[in-house]
Order: sequence, then C-alpha cells, then structure tokens
Amino acid sequence: MIKTVTFTLMHFCIAFTVTYALTGSVAAGGLVAAIEPLCNSVGFYFHEKIWQRLGKDQAQAERIPAHAWLHHQA
Repeated sequence: MIKTVTFTLMHFCIAFTVTYALTGSVAAGGLVAAIEPLCNSVGFYFHEKIWQRLGKDQAQAERIPAHAWLHHQA
C-alpha cells in the first residue's frame, strides 16, 4: 500500500507540472493533478493485484510434476 501512496504523490506532481507547462494555468494543473492520478492509482492497485495473482498461479503450476498434469486439469 505504501508503494501505491508514493506512486500517487509522484503522479500528482508530474500531472500538475505537465498540465501547467502546457496550459500555464494553475487551476487546470490542479484539476488534472487531482483527478487523473487518482484514477491511475486505483488502476495501478488492481494492476499489482493481478500481477501478484499471476505470479502465484505460475509458481503453483511450476510445482505440479509433469506426470500429474491431467490430475490438475480436473
């Protein structure tokens, strides 16, 4: 969870800086910095959960002996 929070803070800073550089507007920079990183952080959280699950599934598949593949398909 700490990784997600620090990613969010970094993303807020980047979103604000890029939007401000493109528009020259503090209001636009603040609005984009408030909305876009929050959406990405939620997506990032679930992205990490999916990758963790895929890693567990792969590790489990590697533990199944080659001669037992049919048993584990049922």
